[in-house]
Amino acid sequence: MANRVYCTYFDHNYLPRGLALYHSLQRHAPGARLWVLCLSEACHRALLALDLPNLVAVRMADFEAANVDVAETRPSRSQIEYYFTCSPAWILFVLESEADAEWVTYLDSDLFFFASPDPIYEEMKDAAFGIIPHRFSRGLEDYRRFGLYNVGWVSARRRDDGIAVLRWWRERCIEWCYDRVEGDRFADQRYLDRMPELFSGVHVISHLGANLAPWNLADCRLEWNKGRVEIEQRFPLLFFHFYGIKRSGGYYFNGHRLYHAPFSNLMKDRLYKPYVTALAEAERSSAPHLQGQQTETIRMPVEANLGERLSNMLRKMRTIAYRGLDIVTGRAIAVR
Repeated sequence: MANRVYCTYFDHNYLPRGLALYHSLQRHAPGARLWVLCLSEACHRALLALDLPNLVAVRMADFEAANVDVAETRPSRSQIEYYFTCSPAWILFVLESEADAEWVTYLDSDLFFFASPDPIYEEMKDAAFGIIPHRFSRGLEDYRRFGLYNVGWVSARRRDDGIAVLRWWRERCIEWCYDRVEGDRFADQRYLDRMPELFSGVHVISHLGANLAPWNLADCRLEWNKGRVEIEQRFPLLFFHFYGIKRSGGYYFNGHRLYHAPFSNLMKDRLYKPYVTALAEAERSSAPHLQGQQTETIRMPVEANLGERLSNMLRKMRTIAYRGLDIVTGRAIAVR
């Protein structure tokens, strides 16, 4: 996997989610390198202490030293707007740092892999750049104002036409990257809408098992078949975008109601249970390295009947709505 490199960014609050992403990626793409832009010093210290194989942690200060024009936008933008401004520059930074990388793919830190991403790269075999659609469910057409495509997965190939798309995106985000819809712009995300029209090498990923999320679940038929989740009896689930999951008072909450999405037993047992378990394990492993930091704590019961307690907690998700952005690196596409 030396020719496929991945990158993401998060702070110490999002560290458990970033670690869950990392471990799921290593499970399904063994040996894949994941570069992390650490949005806080506490995050960087913790990742260095964890010393995980195939994970490269970069301090924000070092990234900014190499991207002065990006850093100069910080005073004019909110914290989240500045982080979104960094997205294309961060991908380019990693591409320039990884001499043997054919592809560098940005991943939102709240993604979680359930299978190998190989089918996506097979789709992109002739492409220079890859973007993924939101595929909003019926009734959610108004959400298109935030962009037809989601920055949860963006791939750039080490090819002149791929780098040209990335540099164009980087320049646009430096010019304007704000947390509001203004004309045909929204943060770093709506620039993706223009890419297929402006550049011939851009591929729109069509695999329905890539970036399954609360905003496209309602129109999908999911089944458990031969040990895997399948969409429309054809597409294996590759990765899920766990946008909106929160913990409060020992319970976990999702954002399904915001998108009028179902929450079936299959989703509970085959999607959310594995993810919540991974979050809890990541919390336990990272907590000793975050002494003195105020973090989003994920609590898990320690009794022998863990499965039953977890099931009860997840059942609470069915009736709780989540709105907004709770910490700095969530990819909110609607209310922030």
